[in-house]
Amino acid sequence: MKLYNTLTRNKDEFVPLSEDLVRMYSCGPTVYNYAHIGNLRTYVFMDILRRVLKYDGYKLCHVMNITDVGHLVSDEDEGEDKMIKGAREQKKTPWEIADHYTSVFMEDIAALNIEKPEIICKATDHIPEMIAFVEGLVEKGYAYETSDGIYFDISRFPDYGKLSGINLEEQLAGARVEVNEEKRHPADFALWKKAPPEHIMQWESPWGMGYPGWHIECSAMGRKYLGDTFDIHTGGVDHIPVHHENEIAQSEALTGKPAVRFWLHGEFMMVNNGKMSKSLNNAYTVSDLRERGYNPLAFRFMCLNAHYRNKLNFTWEGMASSQTAYNRFMEGARAHKDGRDPVDKALCDTFLKDFEEAIRDDLNIPRALGIAWNVVRHPQKSDDLYKLLLKMDSVFGLGLEDASLEKETVQLDEEIEELIALRQKARQEKNWKLADEIRDKIRGMGIELMDTPEGIKWKRIQD
Repeated sequence: MKLYNTLTRNKDEFVPLSEDLVRMYSCGPTVYNYAHIGNLRTYVFMDILRRVLKYDGYKLCHVMNITDVGHLVSDEDEGEDKMIKGAREQKKTPWEIADHYTSVFMEDIAALNIEKPEIICKATDHIPEMIAFVEGLVEKGYAYETSDGIYFDISRFPDYGKLSGINLEEQLAGARVEVNEEKRHPADFALWKKAPPEHIMQWESPWGMGYPGWHIECSAMGRKYLGDTFDIHTGGVDHIPVHHENEIAQSEALTGKPAVRFWLHGEFMMVNNGKMSKSLNNAYTVSDLRERGYNPLAFRFMCLNAHYRNKLNFTWEGMASSQTAYNRFMEGARAHKDGRDPVDKALCDTFLKDFEEAIRDDLNIPRALGIAWNVVRHPQKSDDLYKLLLKMDSVFGLGLEDASLEKETVQLDEEIEELIALRQKARQEKNWKLADEIRDKIRGMGIELMDTPEGIKWKRIQD
């Protein structure tokens, strides 16, 4: 299997350090608010990687962190902790905020059929490990103390920038005026922040009361559970220039060993070809998908149609199309379930060979899905083809094995009836825009509405 390694900028042949065990770390959520679908696309990519590795027979020790302290509003160690900010805005304690949004996040990944990593660890449960890590960096001369915290001295780490390709001298020359004049270099980053008495989240340390920097948690927890060097680290492309670059610097400075062999990064999701952000009111959530009548697995299906290293543009029209395609794919797959038509074994073998080549080529899931569509659309209906699709779905994670056609049809009809009722209400209130939106949504679910003198009638859209 070949994976694109951000560190080498090549597709490299993947072989784990251990013969049959892959040790992997994924940057998890900062649980101060709901995860939006852009965040969740990265976890779908993470899940696909897990599934492909398991498909190839590997065992996994996969760690994902929950950031419940230390992630400041700015990646450049400015502003306040996102947890504190979220707690103040929502008038709750940071721990209440963390518990609530962690729970919602777990529900969201379950709805998207994303497998849980073997180890899920909270930052607040690993403060001693982080303090010990920082102490080690201070002892080795890689960190220094200021009035507001402990900072990593990136000038002591010659390889800084090897992941992102940034030039340190250029970065320093072009840096804006720093708020903290005690920092030796503008790009030095916080390992530990000293806390004023009124700061809600703080712990005892050799440098007084304080709390960890964002970057240190991943290094400390990754090392604890996976060792000094492990196989794979995943995250979003936004992590490359700051968070992951800093992880490499502090980890390799402490241990003198390569921290991670393969760095894999998922691309951004756009909305209407623009940025997704809460300020633009387009940071949609799983709840938003459901409220509009969409199956979260149809969103997963949308994600599978774009390579993880390519940007994916989200629109509600595209979501409707994805729902239609997902429904057709699932119904077409299940049409093979009880089929008895003879199918050439060589044909099945060819389908499987092409599928495996695709998934092992840097997780080329769009190509793999195209091969699965060819199986779905095969004119001969065969139980052998259904079993082949089940094997493929162990990677896709679309829920083919768990789904019941009869059950889904009933649920779909009930949902459509509710939407029809909402549309009727909108028409009565002369809210034509909403009525049209609901009609489009229902069309996206494979149902065409017809307004007749006898009332509303509907029919299934045929291929």
